[in-house]
Amino acid sequence: MASTTAEQIVEKVGGPGNIASLTHCATRLRFELKDASVVDQSALEKVPGVLGAVPQSGDRYQVVIGGAVASVYADITHLPSMAGAQAAKSDADVKAAERAKVRGKVAWLDAFFEYLSNSFRPLLGVLLGSSLIIAIAAVLDALHIVPFQGVDRLTEAGATWVFWDSMWRSVLYFLPIMVAYNAAKALKVDPWVGGAVMAAVFTPNFLSLQEASDTVCTTNQTLGTDQCVAQIFGIPMQLNDYGGQVFVPLIMVAVLAQLYKLLNRIFPENLQMVFVPFFSLLIMVPVTAFLIGPLGIWLGSGLGAGLAWLNNTVPLLFAVLIPMLYPFLVPLGLHWPLNALMLANISTLGYDFIQGPMGTWNFACFGATAGVLVVASRAKDMEVRQTAIGALAAGLLGGISEPSLYGIHLRYKRIYPRMLVGCAVGGVTIGILGWIFGTVKTGAFAFTSLLTIPVFSPMWIYAVSIAAAFVVAMLLVIASDYRTPEQKAEFEAIAAQNAADAALEQEKTHAPATAAAASTAGGGTATLVATKTVVAPIAGTVVPLAEVNDKVFASKALGDGVGIIPSDGHIVAPVAGTMATVADTGHAFGIKTDDGVELLVHVGIDTVQMDGKGFTVDVAKDARVEVGDLLGTVDLDAVKEAGFDTTTIVVVVNTAALKKVTPVEGGEVAAGDTVIDVEA
Repeated sequence: MASTTAEQIVEKVGGPGNIASLTHCATRLRFELKDASVVDQSALEKVPGVLGAVPQSGDRYQVVIGGAVASVYADITHLPSMAGAQAAKSDADVKAAERAKVRGKVAWLDAFFEYLSNSFRPLLGVLLGSSLIIAIAAVLDALHIVPFQGVDRLTEAGATWVFWDSMWRSVLYFLPIMVAYNAAKALKVDPWVGGAVMAAVFTPNFLSLQEASDTVCTTNQTLGTDQCVAQIFGIPMQLNDYGGQVFVPLIMVAVLAQLYKLLNRIFPENLQMVFVPFFSLLIMVPVTAFLIGPLGIWLGSGLGAGLAWLNNTVPLLFAVLIPMLYPFLVPLGLHWPLNALMLANISTLGYDFIQGPMGTWNFACFGATAGVLVVASRAKDMEVRQTAIGALAAGLLGGISEPSLYGIHLRYKRIYPRMLVGCAVGGVTIGILGWIFGTVKTGAFAFTSLLTIPVFSPMWIYAVSIAAAFVVAMLLVIASDYRTPEQKAEFEAIAAQNAADAALEQEKTHAPATAAAASTAGGGTATLVATKTVVAPIAGTVVPLAEVNDKVFASKALGDGVGIIPSDGHIVAPVAGTMATVADTGHAFGIKTDDGVELLVHVGIDTVQMDGKGFTVDVAKDARVEVGDLLGTVDLDAVKEAGFDTTTIVVVVNTAALKKVTPVEGGEVAAGDTVIDVEA
């Protein structure tokens, strides 16, 4: 029996033999399975530490873990049962193999987004780390402790704090080399070749070309910047600062991949190790410096300028559009192009204006999770409560939305509409305030969390906007619940069953003494078997539970029993016992017998939505009832007119704890006729 989280995950996805390959990203395990149809998704999502399970195209499957994904991945790969399984492939290998199976007009689009995702996803950790370093600097600057934003920063801040500044700038400045490395891996090119080509334009030798005697520089009077052109082999080459550029390495590696494949076909295997990297560098460094570099900068600047025009022309539309798009882009992994534009803006403009509105979506997401936490705590739903606590911590402290999205929001359909209202309120707030007092900007690529609020300016506008998004989403979820009435009823029924099971276990602790006493009195071995009959609570036609029009009851997840298509509206007690639950709406009654049998009578399907209209209640919770006592009445015509099924369901909710539960065959019954035999 699987015990650890890693063992349970492997078991629920079909065992080691069903795993073709496994990799992980920042929050998810990514399985390539041999047969995804055998995955037990419901059981998988209940494994401790699993926030959600997401089927993908083909036989791909994602298991959302959150911040502990790396350790869970390591635990799985080190399981003895995985020793004979196929070795884990890289993320790029898995996706490339999947893309090879795809046939259709959008395969290239899928490949494009996968390429972007694979190029940036491994960098999330260092980007998050650098964003927190600059956040500390921003706080010190805001409190006038260290002038990080001073004109002469070396003089005003001192060498110590300039050194501190270098710790986060190192990530953004050398980001193109990191992106080139990842992009090359994604396209099955030697990643060190990709990184080396990009690093060539960062060397002191390349940077010193600006000081060469035959280099001509002109000043852009509008921007106040110098544009220099050097003569290389008699050919003019535009010199650029490539620090922080992301479009250049993405384009360069795409071209390099084609050259790399060609060179591998030209040279025999015993010569590839030397000559493929040699010609790759010899060709791609000049191509990058002369053509791809200027093209990438032009592309990034052009896209940034276009978004800047939209932000300056219709700032309110821009501020609302960004947070309303992100909830749909992130689950599909389509947000990477916008992330690339943010980085390009920081590199070319010195600041970014997309992250401010984007932050309102993140905090609307976290606010909805906070609302779920409040509701789950009130309902004593410990599983959802624990998931919400972890997701909220990952969001507010790390700015990571995936645990909230996959662990909660995509599992409960009522959350998204309420979260979108929070996104809209946050977007309108930051749009109006930004229009009046100035657009919210940041000079860092910051994960939008509580810790990075200081990197935004004006900070108070950003803080007010994300607070509005958070509070609105949270209050809407609290006010309306995150569960549908059916999900709420199902949880309450399961909770009642669990309570009954606990009570039964407590009673069983006294059973040995009772049995011993009975054995002594009888002079031999005693066998205690109690048989009870459950009678029909309402007159009508009995149907098998599997045929009722409710998946939860039909699956017997809440216990075995019967359905009754009623011909009369009087509901009576099917057993003698204590009323454990009495719904205010009159649609459900729970009874516990003296010997621990738990009965649920559910009048109609989805009738909770009628809010008690057409129902009367004639009994109170904790009241003692005898067989045949009136529990309530229902107007069957009113139920039918409201569009609901009148089938009344009678189930023994603690079936698993009993020896035998035997429903009677179908047929006409009067109230009081036997419909279930129970052996305790």
